[in-house]
Amino acid sequence: MPVNPDADEIEGQACFHALAEIQPPVEGALFMTAPAVTDRLVRDCEGAGIKQVWMFRGVGAGAASPSAIQFRESQGIPVIRGECPFMYLPLGAWYHRFHGFVKRIAGSYPR
Repeated sequence: MPVNPDADEIEGQACFHALAEIQPPVEGALFMTAPAVTDRLVRDCEGAGIKQVWMFRGVGAGAASPSAIQFRESQGIPVIRGECPFMYLPLGAWYHRFHGFVKRIAGSYPR
């Protein structure tokens, strides 16, 4: 379910304006935002009942920020930080799966 305060619809799918508006509520969220936006959103998770956060990282800085990670972990909330979800999808492109394989071998697979 997409969430964007500036959009009513994204690619034909209804878009929520805030995490707390998502119905039915969700337990996890994937943030594909700038780190400064992630800092704000992790604080909105509690009111929305979101128990796990994945902070996307493709090319560039990604969504993770030290303050957002520290805030969530201080609440005992799991954070997957700085990983591309495509690496862990069994039917993803071969290069995504290969990258995930390398991460597993290196012992840096997300918690």
